[in-house]
Amino acid sequence: MSPACFTETPGIALETKERTWVGSILGNGYPTSVIRINPVAFLDSMRKMNNGFVGDSLNENFLVSFLCILRVADIGAKKWKRKGAWRGSYFPKFNVTVGYHRAVLLAKYEWQPKQLGDSNQDGLKGRYRVDVDIPADDWAHIGAFCDVLVFNTGHCREEIELPMEDELCRSAEKELPEKTLKFWRLQSPRHFHGGEWNQNGSCTADELLDELQLDLWFDPRYNGVNKEARRLNHLIEEVLKGTNIRSLDLTHLSEFRTDAHPAIWLGKKDAVAVWGQDCMHWCLPGVPDTRVDILAQLITHYILETG
Repeated sequence: MSPACFTETPGIALETKERTWVGSILGNGYPTSVIRINPVAFLDSMRKMNNGFVGDSLNENFLVSFLCILRVADIGAKKWKRKGAWRGSYFPKFNVTVGYHRAVLLAKYEWQPKQLGDSNQDGLKGRYRVDVDIPADDWAHIGAFCDVLVFNTGHCREEIELPMEDELCRSAEKELPEKTLKFWRLQSPRHFHGGEWNQNGSCTADELLDELQLDLWFDPRYNGVNKEARRLNHLIEEVLKGTNIRSLDLTHLSEFRTDAHPAIWLGKKDAVAVWGQDCMHWCLPGVPDTRVDILAQLITHYILETG
């Protein structure tokens, strides 16, 4: 696999050591039965279908990997930003669309400036009102257009409440047709070490974690800085029970890759000082590509199963 080329972060080009990606994952918790996506065969199976990724920048990171991989199957692919999409591509050879709808909270929210005489907001300039039972405008009207949707949220919040996720799932079920294949991608693990992102946390390791290290890094019982992913996953999976939204659990296979974030692969000597320690997003090629392989298998299986 060639060195990483970029993340979703504008303006950052990445340079990494040459490394064999498949060789890095075997025996380290990754499903060895994952089949590499065949872009031509995949797009052919999805003729006249539309795919949507909805959520925060971690889903955009996922989307960029997806588009990079599919691009080789159709050199006539065009940029696509319709239906409120933040970015995307249209593959005319197969009549397939893949788009990203940026909706960090998934729910509708608006800024409310502080009102004169409001003593409840001392020291604050205002507050955000979040209507957890109302979908964000960014994706509220794409239900009839998309055949496959991949949701995610939660990475922007320190804490997450079960009722909020419950309402978001109910909204997704209510707004989207039954026939739409819906995935809720579980959390993408962070790899901060020595503190939170705003407390001098860093991720400068260039080696994979081993199985015995994972609980120390991610198990909430140890109260580490990266405990959120597993804790939130438990809450989200409880909410998804009884819905027609499928859990897309890519967390565990990503936990090993403390070496796969942009922080140490930015190329320039002073890059970290300029860009900070990005220990959340992923280099490409890299972890998102394996996620694409898994998602493609699930979609293909669904198409074959439903005819």
